[in-house]
Amino acid sequence: MLLKIVPCTTLCYLAAAALLVVLLFLLAVYFYAQYTLGICKSKNRMDGKTVIITGCTSGIGKETARDIAKRGARVIMACRNMETANKLKEELIKESGNNNIVTRKLDLSSLSSVRKFAQQINREENRLDVLIHNAGTAEVFRKKVTDDGLEMTMATNHYGPFLLTHLLIDLLKQSKPSRIIVVASGLYVLARLNLNNVNPTTTLPGYLYYVSKYANIVFTLELARRLEGSGVTANCLHPGLMSTGIWKNVPPPFSWVLNFALNTFCKTPEQGAQTTIHLAVSDDVNGFSGKYFMDCHEQVLSRGIKDPSKGKKFWELSESMVKLQSSDPKI
Repeated sequence: MLLKIVPCTTLCYLAAAALLVVLLFLLAVYFYAQYTLGICKSKNRMDGKTVIITGCTSGIGKETARDIAKRGARVIMACRNMETANKLKEELIKESGNNNIVTRKLDLSSLSSVRKFAQQINREENRLDVLIHNAGTAEVFRKKVTDDGLEMTMATNHYGPFLLTHLLIDLLKQSKPSRIIVVASGLYVLARLNLNNVNPTTTLPGYLYYVSKYANIVFTLELARRLEGSGVTANCLHPGLMSTGIWKNVPPPFSWVLNFALNTFCKTPEQGAQTTIHLAVSDDVNGFSGKYFMDCHEQVLSRGIKDPSKGKKFWELSESMVKLQSSDPKI
């Protein structure tokens, strides 16, 4: 019917025009990713310092671990898949010449796993200079609930890190000046935090990834307020548009298109890790806390996400969600 109304040549022109628009958009994304690329310029060594990196078997976490290992730090790789983690550990030791790299089991979606990991760290380590919350997950359609009754994306990306920070805070304070770094995302602008439903088990998981990144930033800002004067700083960052394993759960055919776009037009994991590395090692951010960074530079956040009353309320709700105990360290 459409062919009878619109000539075939016209349809071809429209299709060509649409394809051109898509290509121009992808090229714009590519050039944006390249020309806004920040590089960590600090040459600081990290000898004698201990750094925990969560979720570092792939993507920007892996590249962060690689860089920090080369700087001589004791690197604690906190990972869910121990087989993959141990293989990477051997690779990093061989590449960096740093034998002070260890792997520890951590599943951020499980509150009991978080507690076991924190107990082991507090028992075995005498200092913690940098805690990097890098691990994250993203689903698109599959709704999952953890054994603790928490929505999977929010549990992994927010509630697990929230509890872990509490359980390690005394070690961080003991090692001051120390740093907490949260890998968030500029995609927070696509979401809002519903304080009347902080465990959204029936919401589309694809949207909850953006909500969890919003939560990361709210958490970081409130954490910085509570840690003021403690010698522990807290900052968050947007790694940029990049190819990462975060969307590995996207089903085909969506994954085919997504992976092509990410791998062709966006930052590499090494490029995406630069801001995390900058916040972990650079003297330029000494004393900075409660800030949001992109491409190794501080950026402005939207006004709504900086509301202290919302941050305080969300913090209190999060304490309840992770079942924070009276015997646990308080922030």
